[in-house]
Amino acid sequence: MKATMSPKLGLGVNLTPQLLQSIRMLQLTAPQLEMELRQALERNPLLEQEEPEDDIDDACADAQLETAAWDELPEPSFLSGGSVGSDYDDAASRVAESASTDPRVRLLQSLALQWDARDLSIAAWWLDQCDDRGYLEAPLDELHLLGHGACNVDASELEIVRQRLLHGEWPGVAAVDAGECLRAQLSMQPESGARTLAMRILRDHVDLLAMHDEAALAKALRVDADAVRAAVALILTLRAHPIEDAPAREHDVIVPDVVAWRADGAWRVALNARSTPRVRIAAHCERALADAPGDVSALRGMLDEARWLVRGVTMRNDTLLRTARVLVERQRAYLEQGDEAIAPLTLREVADAIGMHESTVSRITSGKYLQTPRGTIELKRLFAVRLEGADVSGSAVKAMVKRLIDDEPAHAPLADDTIAGLLARQGVRVARRTVAKYRDQLAIAPARQRRRTPAVLAKAG
Repeated sequence: MKATMSPKLGLGVNLTPQLLQSIRMLQLTAPQLEMELRQALERNPLLEQEEPEDDIDDACADAQLETAAWDELPEPSFLSGGSVGSDYDDAASRVAESASTDPRVRLLQSLALQWDARDLSIAAWWLDQCDDRGYLEAPLDELHLLGHGACNVDASELEIVRQRLLHGEWPGVAAVDAGECLRAQLSMQPESGARTLAMRILRDHVDLLAMHDEAALAKALRVDADAVRAAVALILTLRAHPIEDAPAREHDVIVPDVVAWRADGAWRVALNARSTPRVRIAAHCERALADAPGDVSALRGMLDEARWLVRGVTMRNDTLLRTARVLVERQRAYLEQGDEAIAPLTLREVADAIGMHESTVSRITSGKYLQTPRGTIELKRLFAVRLEGADVSGSAVKAMVKRLIDDEPAHAPLADDTIAGLLARQGVRVARRTVAKYRDQLAIAPARQRRRTPAVLAKAG
C-alpha cells in the first residue's frame, strides 16, 4: 500500500487559556464568582480588593473592546439555529461550569459525550420545538415538514433522532403527548405482567385512567381488579413530564446579580455591588516589578494572570449589565403589570440589541438573578416564545388561562373551548388544544373534574 498525503482546509478556533477563563467567567453566578475572586486574592499577591466607590468606568470601556475576543467564537447550533452537520465543535461548551438552569443545555451537554455532531444538532432542533415540560408544541406531521427544511434531512432521519430522545437519558422528551411520554418511560422498566398491562392502559384507555375508574379498566381489559391496581401503581411511579430539574445544591442561596428599580418615570438597572468583590492589580507592586533587577519571570507570570483575571471580570460585568438593561427595557410591561404582560422575546433579539452572539447571551443569563419590585427573578424568565399567529407570548396566554380559571364560578367551571372564546374576545386567538396544553402545564384538571355542586360548596363553607 502506498502512503499519500493530501492537503485539507478546515475552519477552527484556537482557544487560549486566557480566553477560556474569560468565557468561564460569563457562566459563574454571583456566589461562584465571589469564591473565585477570594481564592485569586489569596494566591496572587499582586491582586488587591477594590473598594466599591472606586471608579471603574475606564475598565468597562476597555472591556467593551475586548468582548469581541470571545464573541467571535462559533455558536452552538442549538442556540444559533445553524445548519446540521457542522464540522466545528464549540470548545467553549467544554469549559467546566455549574449545572445550567436551561434543561435543553443540560441534556445536550450530556448527549454530547456520546452522540455525533450531526445527530446532536438534530436533537437540538427537536428540543427547540418542545415546551417547558418537554412535549412537542406542534403536530408531528407539521414538525417533520418544518424539520426537513430547517435541518436538510428527511422525515425518517428526524424521527430516528426523536425516538432516541424519547427513549434516552430523559425518557419521554420530545413526546407528542402525555401518553407517549409515559409509554416511553414505561418501556424502560423491567418486563413484567404489570408493565404489559400498564402499556395497554396508556395506549387504549387513558380516559378511564384519568377518571380513576379501576372497575371500568378491569372490565375493558378483561382482567381482575388486583392486576389493574398493580398496573396503575406502576404508572403512578412515572414522571408527569420528562424535563428534569437542575440538580439542587446544599446551602444554595439566591443572590441577585443585577438590581432594577423605577425612578423618575424610567427603569434603572445596576449591578449588585454587594454580591461580588472587585479586584485590581496593586499599583505599587506593578511599578516595583517594572524596575526590578534579576530574574522575575515568575512574578511577571503572576502579573499577566492578574491582568487577565481583572479584564475577564470587567468584561463579564459589562456584558451582564448591558444584557440586563435590554431585558428590562423590553419587559417593562411585565415588571409593571405582571405575567399577562410578558412580551415575546428571544435570545437572538437580545443578542442583536447588544451586538453579540446568542451563545454569549445564553451563558451570561444562565443562573443569574434580577432583583425587582416584583421580587427576585431569574433572567431566563424574561425570555418568552411568541405564540404562533399572535402578537403575545405563550407565557402571557398561560397566565391569562390561569386567571380565567381562578375567577370561574365553582359550580360552572369553564371548558377549554369556552376559555379559547373568552381569549378571542380579548384579541388573543388560540386553539382549544392550546388552552388544554397550558391548563395541563398549570396542573389544573379538566372542567368536569373542577365542578363543585351546591351540596359540596355548602359542606365546604
